[in-house]
Amino acid sequence: MINRLAAALLLFALAGLSPASAQLSCPDAYSSGGANCSPITASSGNVAAGVATATLAAVAGKVTYLCGFSITSAGSTGAAVVSPTVTNVITGTMTFTYASVAGVTLANLPLIVPFTPCLSAATPNTTIPVSMPCLGAGNTNTTVNAWGYQR
Repeated sequence: MINRLAAALLLFALAGLSPASAQLSCPDAYSSGGANCSPITASSGNVAAGVATATLAAVAGKVTYLCGFSITSAGSTGAAVVSPTVTNVITGTMTFTYASVAGVTLANLPLIVPFTPCLSAATPNTTIPVSMPCLGAGNTNTTVNAWGYQR
């Protein structure tokens, strides 16, 4: 009888019916397979010599989660070092460092930051903006992309 009980418990665990499947995070942030989980993305579009911001939207009664972001750009007339930020997350404002090369036709190194686990907004119904300061004169291409989910 004990062997049958152990076998039944093992089958439940292997079938995904264990307590671990009741986690609060989205099981797969890139598909709609998670219960009450909606994947979202945001993009600044191409910005020339200005502030580029991608904002994950807010939804009433839901919490927005940031799973990662990327920043790509071309160079500027003069080299620059700026501080991109992520705001409204549970941990407070996060600041990063990004360098731009001198040369308007040159490419800057991308900044790609994944968060595992994803970061939640500070409160429900709150946006999460990822903002990149202006790289200066001569910069013709800067983009910010962010991805996450709402639950």
